Amino acid sequence: MEKGIRGASSVTTMAQTKKVPGIAPPDGGWGWMIVAGCFIVTVCTRAVTRCISIFFVEFQMQFARDYSGTAWIHSLVDCVTMLCAPLGSFIGNRLSCRIAIILGGFLASTGLVLSSFATSLEYLYLTLGILTGMGFALCYTPAIAMVGKYFCERKALAYGIAMSGSGIGTFVLAPAVQLLIEHYSWRGALLILGGFVSNLCVCGALMRPITLKEEEISDTSPAETEHEYTIKQNCLNSPPVQLISKDREQSCFCFQSIQEYRFLLMPDFVVLAVSFLFLAYGCSVPFVYLVPYSLNVGVSHQQAAFLMSILGVIDIVGNITFGWLTDRRCLKKYRNICYMIAVAMEGLCCLFIPLLQSFPLLVPFSVLFGYFDGAYVALIPVVTSDVVGTTYLSSALGVVYFLHAIPYLVSPPIAGWLVDRTGTYTAAFLLSGFSLISCSMLLCGAAVIEKCRRTRSGTYTTTNTDPKLQNWKNSQANC
Repeated sequence: MEKGIRGASSVTTMAQTKKVPGIAPPDGGWGWMIVAGCFIVTVCTRAVTRCISIFFVEFQMQFARDYSGTAWIHSLVDCVTMLCAPLGSFIGNRLSCRIAIILGGFLASTGLVLSSFATSLEYLYLTLGILTGMGFALCYTPAIAMVGKYFCERKALAYGIAMSGSGIGTFVLAPAVQLLIEHYSWRGALLILGGFVSNLCVCGALMRPITLKEEEISDTSPAETEHEYTIKQNCLNSPPVQLISKDREQSCFCFQSIQEYRFLLMPDFVVLAVSFLFLAYGCSVPFVYLVPYSLNVGVSHQQAAFLMSILGVIDIVGNITFGWLTDRRCLKKYRNICYMIAVAMEGLCCLFIPLLQSFPLLVPFSVLFGYFDGAYVALIPVVTSDVVGTTYLSSALGVVYFLHAIPYLVSPPIAGWLVDRTGTYTAAFLLSGFSLISCSMLLCGAAVIEKCRRTRSGTYTTTNTDPKLQNWKNSQANC
């Protein structure tokens, strides 16, 4: 009798946990407002981070410090943004993406405003490097994850438009920041940038929550053990006023954390994560050393700066056009292959740099490298979503961008050490190129092994091995 009552109670509880019906990704409507919000987030985070380098000379003159000490400001902003990306995912999952972005916008804006009152370089390390970088981290990952929740059919195009904010923002903000410095000094420019970055709070307000069918299905997985189910019911059924013991509260917290990061055990994601380490190392070196290399082979300062402008503009074209192309029906099933090709082509461009020793020859390099760089950047969230599913996208992107942090931090010094030891830029660019090609070859090898395994077993299942996502994947095969 008691077992029957308990079983009926469990059924009733499970029915009560699905009060909000899930919907399919709308692929439009308010989704375009989410894309617009994510576009502005990338402008206010990635573009502003790039523009911080414009303040270097002003900081050197103001605080009488060398280039090495001043360069740590930019490194800290970039590294903290990536290192704290999982924190942005954590807050977005626990509270909401809207709250995470609004909080991040407040921190980033406060960091820039406080930086305008700096009295030392160490002060800037704390305010501009750590505080602003942490604010950017809370905004960046949740905004990108929201786009994946609102789009399925046109996901690559949506991400292409959203991620193009980095290139467009750099193209517009770079001269604007220089004018602000000339008219209002570096302190006034930082103060105005702080006000501009506060628009992140407005972007956060646009992030309307949505519950997908995939997330609804994942709430009742047949793969759950009896112990997991018991813990889950204890977490869900606790009355709001009831005082929960510390042991029970800790078990609920641990269970939720395990559920959010169980994609880490997926073989496909492990391979993808390792490939990102090679990718992050290879892609950062050309951006740092293209101008010094150009000057070394006799290109003028104006032409070297123009090469970077070309690279930035074509990067925007790559974001949007490659996203649109991979959304076509003929290419949608081969988005992973398109991603591998884009990364490999970028690596080949790096291998040929030592042979290009004049401005007319370096222009095609800037065009090709910029296009394929924009192409793979737009596809990173798409490829990640294809591997882990929309349910885990926010947490997965946090891990993905976290993996970018260390290569971003160490790759320029390693390349600089190679230049000092060899006296040329050849070794630095070759290592960058081989790193990018290794990323592509690793993914290609994993795909071939997976295909051979399926052929031998005679089964043709989806590439995602998580049982929680199979029903959704099968019903949304065209995504």
